[in-house]
Order: sequence, then C-alpha cells, then structure tokens
Amino acid sequence: MELDNLWRALEATGFAAAMRENESLFPWVESLHVLAITLVVGSIAIVDLRLMGLASRERSIARLTADVLPWTWTAFVLAALSGATLFSSNALQYAHNGYFQAKLSFLVLAGINMLVFHFVVGQALEGRGTRIAGALSLTLWICVVAFGRWTGFTMHATPLS
Repeated sequence: MELDNLWRALEATGFAAAMRENESLFPWVESLHVLAITLVVGSIAIVDLRLMGLASRERSIARLTADVLPWTWTAFVLAALSGATLFSSNALQYAHNGYFQAKLSFLVLAGINMLVFHFVVGQALEGRGTRIAGALSLTLWICVVAFGRWTGFTMHATPLS
C-alpha cells in the first residue's frame, strides 16, 4: 500500500525516532495533547449546551460563540500539532488501528457538522435545528475523546479493523 510507505518514511524521521526513544518526550507531548483536547471539548461543550438551550441562556449564541471560539481554535491547533507529533512516533501502527481510524472519522463528522451549522442551520441561531446541531456536536466530540482513549489502550491490537 502506498500510504504505508509514507507512514514508514514518517516513522524514519529523526523527530519520530526521538519521540519513540526518549522516555520523557512522548509523555510530555501526550500530556499537552490531553490538555489541548480538554480545552477543545470543554469550550465546544459550552457552546453546544447553549445551542441545546441547557446552559448560558441569558447570553446570545452569537456573543457566546464570539467569546469562546478563539480559545477553541487555539486549543484545536495545539491538539492537532501534538497529535500529529504523537502519530509520527508509530505512524504505521496508528494508521492501521481501528479505534484511531474511528477517532479521525468522528473528527471529520464533527467538522462537517460545524460547517453545516455555520453555513445552513446557524443563520437563524435559534430553533430545533440549532438544538440538534448542538446535541450532534457534543455526541461527536465525546466519540472523538472516547475513541482517542481507546487508541492509546489498543496500540497492540486492532479489534475494530
């Protein structure tokens, strides 16, 4: 498979080797990744709970989103960079791990949900579509986190593949 060659080449880089071989580097990067994901999901949950009408009802959705999303995007960039760094350490095994594949699938679905909300549903910023978008978003991000954790615990087995 051509992608497997790309993953092997990534694993062969000096940086990926350092991630694998330095006993302190991987845990530090992983800790950064977990903290960044916590900020991403926490800030998204604030918005999603507002979209669902369950929290911060005294604040407009537009105002809450404007206040929270800069934090979300900053944390997302940190999570993506740290996640890519972790991936590089064992790219071929991550790429073939069913839980990791599921995590990425849920991440893509969360992104699509966000785009649909912002460009279609979100024009009204209230109503049933907004509540559904919030509930779907929260569910998808919970799945991203759950499958991310399962990835870490199943790197020697791939039960979903």
